Amino acid sequence: MLIMRSTRSSPEADLTARARIRDAALLRFATDGFGASVRLIAADAGVSPGLVIHHFGSKEGLRRACDEHVRTVIAEGKEPMYAGSGAGPGRRADVLSLLSDVERFGVPTLYLLRAFQAGGDLARELIEDMVELTRSTLDDGVRAGTIRPSRDEGARARYLVMLSVGSLVADQALHPSDPTDPGAFVREYMSRSALPSAELFTEGLLIDRTMLDAVAATWPGPAPEPDPAPEPDPAPEPDPGPRTPDDPRTAS
Repeated sequence: MLIMRSTRSSPEADLTARARIRDAALLRFATDGFGASVRLIAADAGVSPGLVIHHFGSKEGLRRACDEHVRTVIAEGKEPMYAGSGAGPGRRADVLSLLSDVERFGVPTLYLLRAFQAGGDLARELIEDMVELTRSTLDDGVRAGTIRPSRDEGARARYLVMLSVGSLVADQALHPSDPTDPGAFVREYMSRSALPSAELFTEGLLIDRTMLDAVAATWPGPAPEPDPAPEPDPAPEPDPGPRTPDDPRTAS
């Protein structure tokens, strides 16, 4: 009966209920793992278990909807960091705004950790999706001149994903999160890692090319020098103002 009544509700009400169920599932899966029941998620969302099945078809369908939402959150988080608008106050403000709002990534981040720990096909699919997203984001940055080109763009994207996942898993093992405050994990993780990671990615680590040249010489397949990054547009010359008859610039 509840399912039948829900099918006659407005599309706007269905959309609101669907989002509320998805958000409840995200939090429940993030805190309790993927063994959490549909009945418990429905109670968190304030709906019936039948309405959950109506919107998502099954618990697996609900899990996939959560995966997709987390992918979207990840994509939105990368955009300000690698945007091609160039340096300047506007871009700096975008990055600072993102860093000040890191707590909104708390539930999605803990959800990702649960997915990686659970393993299986969905975890592998999520990793591959993150690699593809990272590769696309890096390609955009290279074209915009905000990211250096790579000798192997695909390998770099995959390594960055593995680096990020490994860092999160290790940090969670050393500093277990409080299930009642998912945002605290991201806030504290950023307090430990934001500066060294930004420094490493911006300024690099090694002074000379010894290690790079040695590894490139043994890399499977060709590892040529990457194309140089595009040069940024030069800043316009300041306006010197109007000239007067006694201005030295008027002399031939």
